[in-house]
Amino acid sequence: MERRVKLKTINPHITCKICGGYFIDATTVTECLHTFCKSCLVKHLEEKKTCPTCDNVIHQSHPLQYISFDRTMQDIVYKLVPNLQEDEMRRERDFYKSRNIPCPKDMPQNHDDDEKMLEAHAESDFHRLDEQVNVSLECMSNNFKNLQRRFIRCSSQATITHLKSWLPKKF
Repeated sequence: MERRVKLKTINPHITCKICGGYFIDATTVTECLHTFCKSCLVKHLEEKKTCPTCDNVIHQSHPLQYISFDRTMQDIVYKLVPNLQEDEMRRERDFYKSRNIPCPKDMPQNHDDDEKMLEAHAESDFHRLDEQVNVSLECMSNNFKNLQRRFIRCSSQATITHLKSWLPKKF
């Protein structure tokens, strides 16, 4: 059974709450999972450190580290909206052409460099250079056995949400 859905019923889910247009470079806030255009969200975060939809604080000092490109959402938008991807690519090329800059997407890529970057990325230890904090884990109930390791060391940028999701996996 095939059922047709009108684009206007899906529109609220694939449009940016900041600019009102369809998502371009859909970017999601990792703390609350609200999605916006990348450029809209970055401009918003220059002024405020909160999500434009729910006003939750993303991060006081480094909010851009807590947003990520949402490839799935962007693919959905491009599949649902006719010619949007082609129009956006044309606008991007026109932008670079008007400034006499080569378009990065038109330049040949060196795959050797890509492999080196992947290796370096895999071996990197994120937030190791950040200020580290030690967190003491204490059980307030007698129902649980004592932990083998009572302390964890983590980046000072880690939020309570990160610890709440990480701790059950470790202990």
